[in-house]
Amino acid sequence: MNNTMRLSLFVLLALWSLSVSVPAQAQQTSTTFFITSAGLGKGADLGGLDGADRHCQSLAQAVGAGGRTWRAYLSTQAVGGAPAVNARDRIGRGPWQNAKGVAIAKDVDELHGSNNLTKQTALNEKGEMVNGRGDSPNRHDILTGSTPDGRAFPPGEDQTCGNWTKSAQGAAMVGHHDRMGLNEEPPAKSWNSSHPSRGPDGGCSQADLRTTGGEGLLYCFVAN
Repeated sequence: MNNTMRLSLFVLLALWSLSVSVPAQAQQTSTTFFITSAGLGKGADLGGLDGADRHCQSLAQAVGAGGRTWRAYLSTQAVGGAPAVNARDRIGRGPWQNAKGVAIAKDVDELHGSNNLTKQTALNEKGEMVNGRGDSPNRHDILTGSTPDGRAFPPGEDQTCGNWTKSAQGAAMVGHHDRMGLNEEPPAKSWNSSHPSRGPDGGCSQADLRTTGGEGLLYCFVAN
């Protein structure tokens, strides 16, 4: 093979490589919604909202989508003079789409109404499907601490594991990303407000979350 042929082959390979990598990169940077591929490993102790947001941002950064501001879909309850925070108020205006470019919702109202969030569309940051009911292990419980309309619960009964700082006693409201549960009632099919966590350690540990089919996973949304 002469030098001219070698150079031509090199150029063709370089062009082919660009044709493959550019669309993949564009796909990742257009991602505005995902479920975390992993939790933080400390149950519902996420280090508060700041820790949860950092987790979303870090996972987005790892797949080339970290150029925007990411927020975890979590509410916190009013306590000690600090006001409640509504999950729906901290995730931007939308629209949101997954890593495959499939639309999830055009705005906050649609997200909390007739959205397109299902097991097939609620992908992780890598574009992979997240295990649901019937899979092993089941990971369909997603931490939210929120009511069906995306707002915080009243103070009193813990629904956020101490505003995402506890890994023992307490409870955290979770949703089912696969829209499946033990029956056909609306809570079982709710993506953001299905049931509180529970378990032998008190409700907030990693083991407790796994008891009902969770892993401490979060919904992450681009907020800008």
